[in-house]
Amino acid sequence: MVLMTVDHKKNHLESVRSILSTLVYPLQYVVNLPVAASHWVSESVVTRQKLLEENTRLNEEQLKLNSRLQRFAILEEENKRLRELLESSIELRDRVLVAELIEVDMEPFRQQIVINKGLNQGAYDGQPIVDAGGIMGQIIHVGPFSSTVLLITDPTHALPVQINRNGLRAIAVGRGQNGALSLEHLPTNADIREGDLIVSSGLGLRFPRGYPVGTISEIALVPGEAFAEVSVLPSANLGRSREVLLVWPYEQATKELSKEELAANQ
Repeated sequence: MVLMTVDHKKNHLESVRSILSTLVYPLQYVVNLPVAASHWVSESVVTRQKLLEENTRLNEEQLKLNSRLQRFAILEEENKRLRELLESSIELRDRVLVAELIEVDMEPFRQQIVINKGLNQGAYDGQPIVDAGGIMGQIIHVGPFSSTVLLITDPTHALPVQINRNGLRAIAVGRGQNGALSLEHLPTNADIREGDLIVSSGLGLRFPRGYPVGTISEIALVPGEAFAEVSVLPSANLGRSREVLLVWPYEQATKELSKEELAANQ
């Protein structure tokens, strides 16, 4: 009790306590080590689990964002194509209707597509189909909700055309296998040049006059032959278009003719 009283008042035993604390610390550390280790392992496991969960969540969010980004890119391209179609329809000044491709049949000797417009939308056999670049083909079969289109590159398709530069008329026939056209019955001395724009002539009243068909890409003069071999690269994006235009080129003329006939009869 005397020592306690003296230490309390004078702190004479502080050095003794410091020495004893230093000697006891290793024992305290060893005794506390299992508890500290268990806490460290527990925190590590929990932290790792949280990291895994967060990583999974971030991967899912990244996947969703990438999906949205791709969708936005698709919508941007679709809007671009529709804008080009709209601009071309304004230039054409005919009644038009946008249709989407639902099937493509691009065999070497059969170039056809199927669109999602049919009789219910007013489509008819022989109706011209164009895209933002030019003439694509014509409808050969109409169903209630869809139509089959024969492309101008089909070997069985022939299109009356003329050279825009000089008005020289010819027939553009599909080649099928290489997505090109041939100009038939052009003599070797005809006034044609590579790069000349080929447009529809309007003969036959199937395709309206002045629609782009293609450009002359190659002229071959075969010795002894009376006609030149002329290749035409189509203006339409036959292998890339997702939307097309149905055109009613003679609808206005038919209406005006009907009005004139009605007035004459009256």
